[in-house]
Amino acid sequence: MRKFMFYPLLAARNIRRNRQFYLPFILTCVATAAMFYIMCFLTLNDGVRGMRGAASLTTILGLGCIVVGLFSVIFLFYTNSFLMKRRQKEIGLYNILGMGKGHIAGILFFESFFAALITLAAGLVLGNLLSKLMLLLLCRLIAFSVPFGFEVSLWAVTLTVLLFCGIFLLILLSNLVRIRLANPITLLRGGNVGEKEPKTKWLLALLGLISLGGGYYIAIVTESPLQAIFLFFVAVLLVILGTYLLFTATSIAVLKGLRNRPDYYYTTKRFIPISGMLYRMKQNAVGLANICILSTMVLVMVSGTVCLYLGTESSVNDAHPYDITVFVSNPTGTAREELRSAVREALAGGGLEMSAGTDLLYLTFYGRLENGVFTDANPYGTNAHNADVVLISASEYAGMTGSTEIPADGEAYIYADNARLGDTLSAYGESFTVVRRLEGYPKTSQRDALISHHLCAVVSDERFVRITRQFESPPVWYYAFDLAGTDAQKTAGYNAVVSAVGSTARSNGEAEAASGHYDYCNVTSRSDWAASIYSLNGGFLFLGLFLGIVFLTATVLIIYYKQLSEGYDDKARFAVMQKVGLSRPEIRKAIRSQVLVVFFLPLGMAVIHIAFAFKMITKLLLVLSLTNVSLFAVCSLSTAVVFALIYGLVYALTARVYYRTVR
Repeated sequence: MRKFMFYPLLAARNIRRNRQFYLPFILTCVATAAMFYIMCFLTLNDGVRGMRGAASLTTILGLGCIVVGLFSVIFLFYTNSFLMKRRQKEIGLYNILGMGKGHIAGILFFESFFAALITLAAGLVLGNLLSKLMLLLLCRLIAFSVPFGFEVSLWAVTLTVLLFCGIFLLILLSNLVRIRLANPITLLRGGNVGEKEPKTKWLLALLGLISLGGGYYIAIVTESPLQAIFLFFVAVLLVILGTYLLFTATSIAVLKGLRNRPDYYYTTKRFIPISGMLYRMKQNAVGLANICILSTMVLVMVSGTVCLYLGTESSVNDAHPYDITVFVSNPTGTAREELRSAVREALAGGGLEMSAGTDLLYLTFYGRLENGVFTDANPYGTNAHNADVVLISASEYAGMTGSTEIPADGEAYIYADNARLGDTLSAYGESFTVVRRLEGYPKTSQRDALISHHLCAVVSDERFVRITRQFESPPVWYYAFDLAGTDAQKTAGYNAVVSAVGSTARSNGEAEAASGHYDYCNVTSRSDWAASIYSLNGGFLFLGLFLGIVFLTATVLIIYYKQLSEGYDDKARFAVMQKVGLSRPEIRKAIRSQVLVVFFLPLGMAVIHIAFAFKMITKLLLVLSLTNVSLFAVCSLSTAVVFALIYGLVYALTARVYYRTVR
């Protein structure tokens, strides 16, 4: 019995004795397990699945489950490497004192078992306690009523147990392989491995600058929003590669360049920090690069999702400017009059009052605009000359505006958004002389944010018909209006319009006696559209904040372990310097200089990454119908300031750990 209890007792004692390293690791495991459970709980929750826009929301939450799961695997392996590095000397001593590798494996097994047991027990309890709070937050963000009751998701519990048992099993196997392949002498010297001065790798340094420059260049020159979707991942990979090489190879080259300047290097203020960073830069740089990348991810996700959510109302107004919208494709005969009368009668019967809107027949087409000439082109391609045109006949323009002045044959009235046009315009074999510049763009439908330019052209009826005949897609009648009353009354009005349009339907396949027909008809409601957009953007915001917290936690833990590890590595070196005459105030000043540079360098690089990525991120936000660039600038700046304050607080706390360890 005593022999059996030897390993678990020794493992428990090791965890207590190394609590300075183990406690942050276990707390992080608990928090990560709780977060994964919460994401699974929300994804599988019946109340969430019953919300409006549930399809997009559950997709976003499911993506969050995958991201948190993959992050848990990678990050826990990464933090385990810090633990093993500090404990290699202890394990080597066990081996020297006669304990075989099989016995050490038994100790490591029970240490992993205890860590996994604490992680799952505390993580699931914490996850269940916070799951209702997270559901409340999610429902608040998407403007949905909160379902009552407390629920424990067995599927979420099962997935969490399987994932973290698998992670701890893989960590244990990795540690066992590492111990088996190492000899006792190597283990005893493990804490000092990596302190050999690295060589200057000019090729890698140059590659790092090229990769970083390439990523920045792509972010700056990309114009098309859909092109930005594909190139964004290329730019991200180049920036990540460039960041790692910049911190490992390029930083070494810079430090050695500073060391080769005697007047700059041989001062107490600069000698200690430069030599200290250079001495173990390979190990130090990887941690700095990880902190920089995680900080950039936090800034991008939080600022982007906050901006997307705050701009939801503006996006809804651009996409759906009226309460009720009726789209009718290719109306002929008296179909337009019949549908209009049916809608008005239905609303009047329900006591609902219509306000002024838009009643317009138009043709829309996309093309490539260069020097006032339209040619066929993929509107979602990469060229910045792509344009979306709304073509209106002179009679429609007169009916919409009440104007008695209309363009003659060969003339055009033009409204151009972000496009420079001369005095002529050509499209599909028809040439026009621009005789008037309009001041507004008619509210016809969702203006496609993916298109670079938007134009409205008013031409004569004859030219309108001739251009229409060249298209496979027929003209569209757009009938939109607002309703007076409460949200409930507007919903009743929408239902009445849907019923009226359905009862008045005519189609090409019906009897020839029908007075009018059309290809199809669609009725949309602004409230339904707003609900779906709030669900989508609220889900993005929830995921962005949630993952931001996850990555911020990872950043803090990496900083803590880095400061602690560096403190142990520097302790002996500073003790020697003090013995040869360096005073304690000088040592403290040199330490502060080194810590400040190393600590805030990743934050500075993260801000630079965000600055170069700003334009590309705004293009990505256009895909989600957000056009307010100034709002994103404010959100980015605010997020950076808040993150810098948190980062500074972490510095103040972890720097004390470093100073205490060095002393």
